[in-house]
Amino acid sequence: MDIEALMTQQGMRGWTDEQRDTFVNDASQVRQLAQIIQARLANSQIEGDRAGSAGRRARKVSKKLAKVARLLEKAAAETEALNAVYLREVVELPDRRSKELERKEQRRQRLGIAVSSVQHRVANSLVNTTNTLSGAHPQPNVQVTGVQPPVPQYVPAQPFQFPGQANAMAQPLPDIGDFFDQEAM
Repeated sequence: MDIEALMTQQGMRGWTDEQRDTFVNDASQVRQLAQIIQARLANSQIEGDRAGSAGRRARKVSKKLAKVARLLEKAAAETEALNAVYLREVVELPDRRSKELERKEQRRQRLGIAVSSVQHRVANSLVNTTNTLSGAHPQPNVQVTGVQPPVPQYVPAQPFQFPGQANAMAQPLPDIGDFFDQEAM
């Protein structure tokens, strides 16, 4: 298989068609095989079988083959989805992007948004800010009206003493026996 041919739209379409058809054909053959095996096993008795044992055994085997057929059908669907994703994400992407850029540019023109003027204003603003902060062009000290510096607040001394604060070292800690009657114990 030529990988260069596969990476084209026609190459991917051809490969996915071939794989999808193979999977669908295999799934139908496996389904037929499951029906044949189930019928054959249901009619074959093994020594020691009870009534219905052969049918249950046949359904167990047939169930696994039916699962294989479902997985093959799912693989066929995923192969078809692969082609759709390849078309959307690889083949059509450059065209979609160019249309989106064209649409954005038309919107800018319609709204009168000039990209260069916005960039120019941003650049000038950055230059002015840099010059002001670096001191290259010092601005005169301008007092802004309406804004007053905060008034310092007076914090008074503590108006009262907390209990035990003044004589903390003078008084010993009370004993627990002082609070409970010792004879009641």
